[in-house]
Amino acid sequence: MDRSRVLSCERRGASIDVVLDRPTRNRSQLVFTTCRGREMVFWQNPRARGHYPERSVVPASTAAGLSGLEIIVDTREKDGYDFAYQPVRPVRHKLACGDYGVVHDGRLVAAVERKSLPDLAGSLTDRRLEYALAELAVLPRAAVVVEEDYGRLFALEYLREARIAERLARLQIRYPGVPILFLATRGLAQEWIYRFLAAARQWAVNEPSAIERVEGEGRAGNRALRRAPVAYSAQEAEVRRWAYTVGLPQPENGPIRPELWAAWRRAHPRG
Repeated sequence: MDRSRVLSCERRGASIDVVLDRPTRNRSQLVFTTCRGREMVFWQNPRARGHYPERSVVPASTAAGLSGLEIIVDTREKDGYDFAYQPVRPVRHKLACGDYGVVHDGRLVAAVERKSLPDLAGSLTDRRLEYALAELAVLPRAAVVVEEDYGRLFALEYLREARIAERLARLQIRYPGVPILFLATRGLAQEWIYRFLAAARQWAVNEPSAIERVEGEGRAGNRALRRAPVAYSAQEAEVRRWAYTVGLPQPENGPIRPELWAAWRRAHPRG
Protein backbone atom coordinates (compact mmCIF):
# COMPACT_ATOMS: atom_id res chain seq x y z
CA MET A 1 0.00 0.00 0.00
CA ASP A 2 1.35 3.39 -1.02
CA ARG A 3 1.39 5.95 1.81
CA SER A 4 2.19 9.61 1.23
CA ARG A 5 2.03 12.73 3.34
CA VAL A 6 -0.78 15.15 2.45
CA LEU A 7 0.56 18.60 1.58
CA SER A 8 -2.78 20.24 0.91
CA CYS A 9 -6.45 19.32 1.20
CA GLU A 10 -8.80 22.19 0.43
CA ARG A 11 -12.43 22.33 -0.57
CA ARG A 12 -13.23 24.49 -3.58
CA GLY A 13 -16.93 24.56 -4.25
CA ALA A 14 -18.16 21.09 -5.20
CA SER A 15 -14.72 19.48 -5.17
CA ILE A 16 -11.81 18.85 -2.79
CA ASP A 17 -8.30 19.36 -4.16
CA VAL A 18 -5.69 16.99 -2.70
CA VAL A 19 -1.91 17.40 -3.13
CA LEU A 20 0.39 14.61 -1.89
CA ASP A 21 4.09 14.70 -1.04
CA ARG A 22 5.44 12.55 -3.87
CA PRO A 23 7.12 13.27 -7.23
CA THR A 24 4.46 11.84 -9.57
CA ARG A 25 0.68 11.50 -9.56
CA ASN A 26 0.53 13.84 -6.61
CA ARG A 27 -2.65 15.76 -7.51
CA SER A 28 -6.23 14.54 -7.46
CA GLN A 29 -9.77 15.66 -6.74
CA LEU A 30 -12.81 14.38 -4.87
CA VAL A 31 -15.93 15.63 -6.62
CA PHE A 32 -19.30 15.72 -4.86
CA THR A 33 -22.35 15.51 -7.10
CA THR A 34 -25.80 13.95 -7.44
CA CYS A 35 -27.00 11.32 -9.89
CA ARG A 36 -30.63 10.21 -10.20
CA GLY A 37 -31.45 11.80 -6.88
CA ARG A 38 -28.57 10.16 -5.00
CA GLU A 39 -25.51 11.89 -3.59
CA MET A 40 -22.28 10.55 -5.05
CA VAL A 41 -18.53 11.15 -4.65
CA PHE A 42 -16.03 10.64 -7.50
CA TRP A 43 -12.25 10.56 -7.40
CA GLN A 44 -10.30 11.81 -10.41
CA ASN A 45 -6.74 12.73 -11.32
CA PRO A 46 -5.41 14.88 -14.19
CA ARG A 47 -5.08 11.85 -16.48
CA ALA A 48 -8.68 10.83 -15.91
CA ARG A 49 -9.89 14.37 -16.54
CA GLY A 50 -8.11 14.30 -19.90
CA HIS A 51 -10.15 11.27 -20.98
CA TYR A 52 -13.43 12.74 -19.73
CA PRO A 53 -13.66 16.46 -20.56
CA GLU A 54 -15.42 18.64 -18.03
CA ARG A 55 -19.07 19.24 -18.89
CA SER A 56 -20.54 22.66 -18.28
CA VAL A 57 -23.91 22.65 -16.54
CA VAL A 58 -25.96 25.69 -17.48
CA PRO A 59 -28.89 26.57 -15.17
CA ALA A 60 -32.34 26.99 -16.63
CA SER A 61 -32.30 30.74 -15.86
CA THR A 62 -29.23 31.23 -18.08
CA ALA A 63 -29.40 30.04 -21.68
CA ALA A 64 -26.48 28.35 -23.42
CA GLY A 65 -24.10 31.01 -24.64
CA LEU A 66 -24.91 33.21 -21.60
CA SER A 67 -27.66 35.09 -23.43
CA GLY A 68 -29.64 37.49 -21.31
CA LEU A 69 -27.07 37.84 -18.54
CA GLU A 70 -28.07 40.75 -16.30
CA ILE A 71 -25.12 42.86 -15.16
CA ILE A 72 -25.68 45.59 -12.57
CA VAL A 73 -23.88 48.83 -13.47
CA ASP A 74 -23.28 51.23 -10.61
CA THR A 75 -25.07 54.55 -11.02
CA ARG A 76 -21.84 56.40 -10.23
CA GLU A 77 -19.98 54.71 -13.10
CA LYS A 78 -19.00 57.29 -15.72
CA ASP A 79 -18.10 56.44 -19.32
CA GLY A 80 -18.73 52.78 -18.54
CA TYR A 81 -19.09 49.72 -20.72
CA ASP A 82 -22.20 49.18 -22.82
CA PHE A 83 -21.50 45.46 -23.48
CA ALA A 84 -22.72 46.01 -27.03
CA TYR A 85 -20.90 42.92 -28.32
CA GLN A 86 -22.07 40.58 -25.56
CA PRO A 87 -25.54 39.16 -24.82
CA VAL A 88 -25.94 41.29 -21.69
CA ARG A 89 -28.77 43.31 -20.15
CA PRO A 90 -27.10 46.20 -18.29
CA VAL A 91 -29.23 47.50 -15.40
CA ARG A 92 -28.16 50.67 -13.62
CA HIS A 93 -28.47 50.40 -9.86
CA LYS A 94 -26.43 51.65 -6.94
CA LEU A 95 -23.86 49.06 -5.87
CA ALA A 96 -22.35 48.88 -2.41
CA CYS A 97 -18.91 48.27 -3.91
CA GLY A 98 -17.46 47.87 -7.36
CA ASP A 99 -18.65 49.23 -10.70
CA TYR A 100 -20.17 46.06 -12.20
CA GLY A 101 -21.80 43.12 -10.47
CA VAL A 102 -24.17 40.17 -10.70
CA VAL A 103 -26.95 39.29 -8.30
CA HIS A 104 -28.37 35.93 -7.23
CA ASP A 105 -31.40 35.66 -4.95
CA GLY A 106 -31.19 39.36 -4.21
CA ARG A 107 -27.56 39.21 -3.08
CA LEU A 108 -24.48 40.64 -4.73
CA VAL A 109 -22.33 37.57 -5.43
CA ALA A 110 -19.58 39.15 -7.54
CA ALA A 111 -18.35 42.64 -8.38
CA VAL A 112 -15.57 44.22 -10.42
CA GLU A 113 -13.97 47.60 -9.85
CA ARG A 114 -12.82 49.30 -13.07
CA LYS A 115 -9.79 51.59 -13.02
CA SER A 116 -7.91 53.69 -15.52
CA LEU A 117 -4.20 54.07 -14.89
CA PRO A 118 -4.42 57.66 -13.55
CA ASP A 119 -7.35 56.68 -11.33
CA LEU A 120 -5.39 53.69 -10.04
CA ALA A 121 -2.41 55.85 -9.17
CA GLY A 122 -4.59 58.44 -7.46
CA SER A 123 -6.51 55.85 -5.46
CA LEU A 124 -3.22 54.30 -4.32
CA THR A 125 -1.91 57.67 -3.22
CA ASP A 126 -4.95 58.69 -1.14
CA ARG A 127 -5.72 55.09 -0.02
CA ARG A 128 -9.12 54.93 -1.72
CA LEU A 129 -8.13 51.64 -3.35
CA GLU A 130 -7.35 50.13 0.04
CA TYR A 131 -10.86 50.86 1.30
CA ALA A 132 -12.37 49.64 -1.97
CA LEU A 133 -10.50 46.33 -1.69
CA ALA A 134 -11.67 45.93 1.91
CA GLU A 135 -15.29 46.17 0.74
CA LEU A 136 -14.77 43.91 -2.27
CA ALA A 137 -13.07 41.29 -0.10
CA VAL A 138 -16.30 40.55 1.81
CA LEU A 139 -18.01 39.37 -1.39
CA PRO A 140 -17.79 35.74 -2.53
CA ARG A 141 -16.01 36.82 -5.74
CA ALA A 142 -14.46 40.17 -6.72
CA ALA A 143 -11.69 41.67 -8.82
CA VAL A 144 -10.12 44.95 -9.91
CA VAL A 145 -9.45 45.55 -13.61
CA VAL A 146 -7.05 48.21 -14.87
CA GLU A 147 -7.40 49.35 -18.49
CA GLU A 148 -3.67 49.53 -19.13
CA ASP A 149 -0.54 47.44 -19.37
CA TYR A 150 1.38 46.95 -16.11
CA GLY A 151 4.53 48.41 -17.67
CA ARG A 152 2.84 51.79 -18.00
CA LEU A 153 2.80 51.98 -14.22
CA PHE A 154 6.49 52.86 -14.36
CA ALA A 155 5.98 55.69 -16.86
CA LEU A 156 3.71 57.84 -14.69
CA GLU A 157 4.69 61.46 -14.40
CA TYR A 158 4.94 63.39 -11.12
CA LEU A 159 4.77 60.14 -9.11
CA ARG A 160 7.42 57.84 -7.71
CA GLU A 161 6.87 54.70 -9.76
CA ALA A 162 8.51 52.35 -7.30
CA ARG A 163 6.36 53.61 -4.44
CA ILE A 164 3.15 53.13 -6.45
CA ALA A 165 4.18 49.61 -7.48
CA GLU A 166 5.15 48.80 -3.89
CA ARG A 167 1.80 49.93 -2.50
CA LEU A 168 -0.02 47.94 -5.15
CA ALA A 169 1.94 44.78 -4.30
CA ARG A 170 1.29 45.20 -0.58
CA LEU A 171 -2.44 45.56 -1.15
CA GLN A 172 -2.50 42.42 -3.31
CA ILE A 173 -0.80 40.48 -0.52
CA ARG A 174 -3.20 41.90 2.05
CA TYR A 175 -6.27 41.07 -0.04
CA PRO A 176 -5.34 37.92 -1.99
CA GLY A 177 -8.98 37.09 -2.71
CA VAL A 178 -9.38 40.19 -4.90
CA PRO A 179 -7.03 39.92 -7.90
CA ILE A 180 -5.82 43.09 -9.63
CA LEU A 181 -5.52 42.54 -13.38
CA PHE A 182 -3.83 44.78 -15.93
CA LEU A 183 -5.53 44.40 -19.32
CA ALA A 184 -3.97 46.36 -22.13
CA THR A 185 -7.11 47.78 -23.77
CA ARG A 186 -10.61 48.86 -22.86
CA GLY A 187 -12.08 46.15 -25.08
CA LEU A 188 -10.12 43.40 -23.33
CA ALA A 189 -11.18 44.75 -19.94
CA GLN A 190 -14.83 44.71 -20.94
CA GLU A 191 -14.56 41.17 -22.32
CA TRP A 192 -12.85 39.90 -19.17
CA ILE A 193 -15.44 41.50 -16.89
CA TYR A 194 -18.23 39.93 -18.91
CA ARG A 195 -16.67 36.45 -18.73
CA PHE A 196 -15.83 36.80 -15.04
CA LEU A 197 -19.31 37.92 -13.98
CA ALA A 198 -21.01 35.29 -16.13
CA ALA A 199 -18.89 32.54 -14.57
CA ALA A 200 -19.59 33.92 -11.09
CA ARG A 201 -23.33 33.92 -11.78
CA GLN A 202 -23.26 30.29 -12.90
CA TRP A 203 -21.07 29.36 -9.93
CA ALA A 204 -23.52 30.93 -7.49
CA VAL A 205 -26.45 29.08 -9.06
CA ASN A 206 -24.83 25.68 -9.57
CA GLU A 207 -22.92 25.24 -6.32
CA PRO A 208 -24.86 25.18 -3.03
CA SER A 209 -21.75 26.19 -1.10
CA ALA A 210 -21.73 29.53 -2.89
CA ILE A 211 -25.34 30.22 -1.94
CA GLU A 212 -24.70 29.22 1.66
CA ARG A 213 -21.75 31.58 1.90
CA VAL A 214 -23.73 34.50 0.50
CA GLU A 215 -26.63 33.85 2.87
CA GLY A 216 -24.25 33.43 5.80
CA GLU A 217 -22.65 36.79 5.11
CA GLY A 218 -26.10 38.34 4.94
CA ARG A 219 -27.06 36.92 8.34
CA ALA A 220 -23.78 38.11 9.80
CA GLY A 221 -24.59 41.66 8.70
CA ASN A 222 -22.45 42.23 5.64
CA ARG A 223 -21.65 45.92 6.04
CA ALA A 224 -21.06 46.61 2.36
CA LEU A 225 -24.36 45.07 1.30
CA ARG A 226 -26.35 46.48 4.20
CA ARG A 227 -25.25 50.05 3.57
CA ALA A 228 -26.35 50.05 -0.06
CA PRO A 229 -28.27 46.86 -0.87
CA VAL A 230 -28.62 45.84 -4.49
CA ALA A 231 -31.47 43.49 -3.71
CA TYR A 232 -34.60 44.24 -5.70
CA SER A 233 -37.55 42.19 -6.80
CA ALA A 234 -37.79 40.56 -10.20
CA GLN A 235 -40.86 42.68 -10.91
CA GLU A 236 -38.96 45.89 -10.17
CA ALA A 237 -36.20 44.89 -12.56
CA GLU A 238 -38.83 44.11 -15.20
CA VAL A 239 -40.48 47.49 -14.69
CA ARG A 240 -37.16 49.29 -15.07
CA ARG A 241 -36.36 47.42 -18.30
CA TRP A 242 -39.84 48.13 -19.66
CA ALA A 243 -39.55 51.84 -18.84
CA TYR A 244 -36.22 51.99 -20.63
CA THR A 245 -37.59 50.34 -23.79
CA VAL A 246 -40.64 52.65 -24.02
CA GLY A 247 -38.65 55.78 -23.22
CA LEU A 248 -40.18 56.67 -19.87
CA PRO A 249 -37.90 58.56 -17.46
CA GLN A 250 -36.92 56.63 -14.38
CA PRO A 251 -34.57 57.23 -11.44
CA GLU A 252 -31.29 55.34 -11.61
CA ASN A 253 -31.15 55.23 -7.82
CA GLY A 254 -33.85 54.85 -5.23
CA PRO A 255 -37.38 53.43 -5.47
CA ILE A 256 -39.51 53.49 -8.60
CA ARG A 257 -41.84 56.49 -8.66
CA PRO A 258 -45.60 55.84 -8.20
CA GLU A 259 -46.46 57.25 -11.64
CA LEU A 260 -44.12 54.72 -13.26
CA TRP A 261 -45.78 51.88 -11.37
CA ALA A 262 -49.17 53.20 -12.55
CA ALA A 263 -48.00 53.30 -16.18
CA TRP A 264 -46.68 49.76 -15.87
CA ARG A 265 -50.00 48.48 -14.51
CA ARG A 266 -51.94 50.20 -17.30
CA ALA A 267 -49.68 48.61 -19.92
CA HIS A 268 -49.85 45.18 -18.25
CA PRO A 269 -53.42 44.68 -17.03
CA ARG A 270 -54.13 41.44 -15.26
CA GLY A 271 -56.29 39.05 -17.20
